[in-house]
Amino acid sequence: MIIECDRCYARYRYDEARFEGKASKKVRCTKCLAIFDIFNAHGSAPASPALRDSVAEDTVLRLADGGGDPEPATPTRNNGAIARPGGAPLRMPADSRVSVAVIAGPDSGRIYAIEKPRVVIGRHDADVNVDDPEISRHHAAIELTGDTVTLVDLGSTNGTFVGEERIRDVVLENQAEFSIGGSTLMLIVTEKGS
Repeated sequence: MIIECDRCYARYRYDEARFEGKASKKVRCTKCLAIFDIFNAHGSAPASPALRDSVAEDTVLRLADGGGDPEPATPTRNNGAIARPGGAPLRMPADSRVSVAVIAGPDSGRIYAIEKPRVVIGRHDADVNVDDPEISRHHAAIELTGDTVTLVDLGSTNGTFVGEERIRDVVLENQAEFSIGGSTLMLIVTEKGS
């Protein structure tokens, strides 16, 4: 079966035999180290209908090497574009460039080019590392579905904010500002060739 971290959305293959007849189990994401629950669609104890429906019945089973942590799954692809589970295919925009500028905080003045359809922003070991002690290691992600840019909070401790509103995910427009930790960042979209 395929499981997904509810914090950073990393996907893994997980062998249902490792449930050992239990209805659920806790696993640690090897990417963001979050601990999350997974549910056995074929377990002996009945799961709630919502949980049962959220687990795919026809997924591939395979143990990770050494039987320890789950093995990362191959990203879902649709015509060469990466897809977020349940969402539109992630792909770079055809006619524009995307970047993120830090406009307030310890890294103020830094600009990061977004060069792939999903970029994780965090304090350490992220695609975009922002030197701010109030930012989680993997704090938020920028996801591109062509010309649409979505900001996704990755279960951060201090939250991701657009204006005064704490968000889980939100579509951003050009020059939209958002805050993570003690830093404010701005999305910048420019036409290619300009």
